[in-house]
Amino acid sequence: MRKLEQRIDPLGVMTSILNAQVAWMMHPQELARAIRGMSGDVLALQTHHMRRALAMSSPDVIKPHADDARFADPAWSEVPTWDIIKESYLSFTHRLEDMLFETPGLSDKERRRAAFWVRKWLNAMAPTNFFFTNPVAIRKSIESRGESLKEGFKNLMRDVKAKNILMVEPDAFKVGVDLATTPGQVVFRNRLVELIHYTATTDKVHKTPIVIVTPWINKFYILDLTPKKSMVKYLTDQGYSVFITSWKNPTAEMADVGFGDYLQEGVDQVVTTACKLCKVTQVHLVGYCIGGTMVATYMAWASRHYGEKKVPVAHWTLFTTLTDFSRPGDIDVFIDEGAIRALEEKMAEVGYLDGSDMASSFRLLRSNSLVWHFFEKSYLFGEPLPAFNVLFWNMDTTRMPAAMHSFYLREMYLHNNLMKRDALTIADEPIDLDRITQPLYAVSAEDDHIVPWRQSYRIHKYINVKAPVRFVLSTSGHIFGIVNPVVDPPKQSFWVAEPERNEHYEHWLARANKQPGSWWQDWLAWLSPQCGPLVKPPNSGAGSFPDLGPAPGTYVFEK
Repeated sequence: MRKLEQRIDPLGVMTSILNAQVAWMMHPQELARAIRGMSGDVLALQTHHMRRALAMSSPDVIKPHADDARFADPAWSEVPTWDIIKESYLSFTHRLEDMLFETPGLSDKERRRAAFWVRKWLNAMAPTNFFFTNPVAIRKSIESRGESLKEGFKNLMRDVKAKNILMVEPDAFKVGVDLATTPGQVVFRNRLVELIHYTATTDKVHKTPIVIVTPWINKFYILDLTPKKSMVKYLTDQGYSVFITSWKNPTAEMADVGFGDYLQEGVDQVVTTACKLCKVTQVHLVGYCIGGTMVATYMAWASRHYGEKKVPVAHWTLFTTLTDFSRPGDIDVFIDEGAIRALEEKMAEVGYLDGSDMASSFRLLRSNSLVWHFFEKSYLFGEPLPAFNVLFWNMDTTRMPAAMHSFYLREMYLHNNLMKRDALTIADEPIDLDRITQPLYAVSAEDDHIVPWRQSYRIHKYINVKAPVRFVLSTSGHIFGIVNPVVDPPKQSFWVAEPERNEHYEHWLARANKQPGSWWQDWLAWLSPQCGPLVKPPNSGAGSFPDLGPAPGTYVFEK
């Protein structure tokens, strides 16, 4: 089965399900117990159906999960026919998923993979995805006299042409006009990255600048969407000199660019540039997602390369970052030797991983909200796509060089070598997180399905015991847990506390202080005393830093 999976089905779409079926057949006692439990569900459903058919009230046997909005319309609960369809579907799917998670004789990863792919199939077969089993679609078609079906067909043809289920119109926004509008200029550019320095909005700024390393799997402007949502504008308004990376969209000629190149030509170059421009010896370094993984790697690399006392980073911050990849969440179903080998073969043909492939993987992780929601709204309801800037950014994908992405998948996800002392050698330096002694502010998100917060929390166990750590758990997910502007009244909240060296995350959460609002304010309260006195803003056009063009630069426009 393993050889068959690696050659024919590297993602385990079918073989994982076959493995689970064989495992259940080899454990008849456990199977009998599961069937008895399913029989109980059937009896409860029959009673429920009979009461609803007789127009009698009956509590739901199975309730949708809290994040399942497919059956939110009142018709699914108020009309007996639709309630019976909903309850039957939910009862079957919940029981089947539970069985797969409990499959005897399989490893945890094999069980999760089987459950994942069955869940994707069950999501696709939901009654909400078919016209004649969707009361809302039927009602809209009657009310509009068929106009919703006409528009739905137009939307279908639009997506067939685009070869994708679109979430937002490609021309809904324009970068530099509607998005990424904070004034600034490009102060550095090489083959991998542009460095943008934002124009100061205060008479004086903190002496130590902030350098933000963004993920190269997406465009940088998620942190500069609109003036109200922009983190960089918030920082400049609070008196900080802010730099941010805008990564080049790789082409086939960059196939051999590796992880070490991103470290040296990317992170090290932008840190050095910021130091020179601001005439300081150290910066505050920030990393987001994979950019945070690179920042953690850089901190360990710099401690050897420059020496502990000459690291050009005074303190650092991580946004939703993995350094321990032992339990990386749902994305784990895509990570094993067979899957990576198949991906490497595909990348070898073109020299990179296309952004649409990565986007499809992430959309699969949340298929109900990122795939079938738009399927229903666009095709069955005939509704236009929403003009939502975050969705536009999400569709504005980037590519990844073959060598870099292969290294990242194998060394981080597959072998989890970043947390092991000197297991990796990058840019001629052994990597040991325990050499990092600079103060750390780490932020995770409660509902993050890409970087589970319990794994993000583990960073404090691997850096040096002398490094002070302040850990924050924000409400919301991977994006909105970070893009979390200060508003009144507050819409979100966060937990914050300094974890002890070997403190378990449950103990930390139990004693952490929960506060309403955005963690941005807590971050700056922590950061401000460490970023030095207020000084005159640096002149980014002076000396050896010619004006390379205004923000948002040129790399962000590359398709």
